[in-house]
Amino acid sequence: MVMNILLGLFTFMCLFPFFYVIVISFTDEASIAQKGFQLIPEAWSLEAYKYLWIMKGQLLQSYGITILVTVVGTIISVMMIAFYAYAISRQQFKYRKFFTFFAFFTMLFSGGMVPFYIVSTQLLGLKNTIWALILPLAMNAFYIIIMRTFFMRSVPETILESARIDGASELRIFFQIVFPLSLPGIATIALFSTLGYWNDWFNALLFIDVPNLVPLQSLLMKIESNIEFMRQNVEISGLQADLLSNIPADGAKMAMVVIATLPIAISYPFFQKYFIGGLTIGGVKE
Repeated sequence: MVMNILLGLFTFMCLFPFFYVIVISFTDEASIAQKGFQLIPEAWSLEAYKYLWIMKGQLLQSYGITILVTVVGTIISVMMIAFYAYAISRQQFKYRKFFTFFAFFTMLFSGGMVPFYIVSTQLLGLKNTIWALILPLAMNAFYIIIMRTFFMRSVPETILESARIDGASELRIFFQIVFPLSLPGIATIALFSTLGYWNDWFNALLFIDVPNLVPLQSLLMKIESNIEFMRQNVEISGLQADLLSNIPADGAKMAMVVIATLPIAISYPFFQKYFIGGLTIGGVKE
């Protein structure tokens, strides 16, 4: 009973901030200015969403870019991580210790931002391309270690040996035996990768200068920056103060949080049953 109450309180603490953000996004801006943020506002309004709807063309385009990057990037990331982790999880792979150390080493040391930018732009030519939003996040050493442990614990070597005796190739073994047995772990990594791609804005800041490739998170950051600039620099912006007062600044910020968070929050229940099993089985690194 006590544990159920504690879990209920924890669930409430997790859900309440998002519910509060939704309420504020529907609150009238004048009410926010006079009374502050309230759980039950005096006046409701859709002005924040109407303000964002003015930029619906760019918003929808950025939504499309983000969805494309998230779907394609998650597929590529999961396949690369799964292939790498499966190889180093097999005892018969001669160089598994070297590649395990190679992955682990990148968790401790990196070349830094300047070499990363130079390699991405000059060597790989990713500047202002969709791949600049996909490839930098495709591999993750921590996920590789998790999947390696998952493969070692959940895929018996005897099953794989039986398949090899029957003449199955390694690719056929992976897709027809290992992959179905490892769905919880793969779904967990897929969820982590999806969150990473959906929330990424930094790579767009580094590599994207053209408007038609700006992802959702980066666009929302620019909108928020523009609102703050206009509020703090009325004379420089050349706008009338009464016009600026009609911009639902606080409500628009919360509306942007709802727009950016709601789709990924809705998709989470589809991963939940795999997420729990995958996180517990692959959680111990050996």
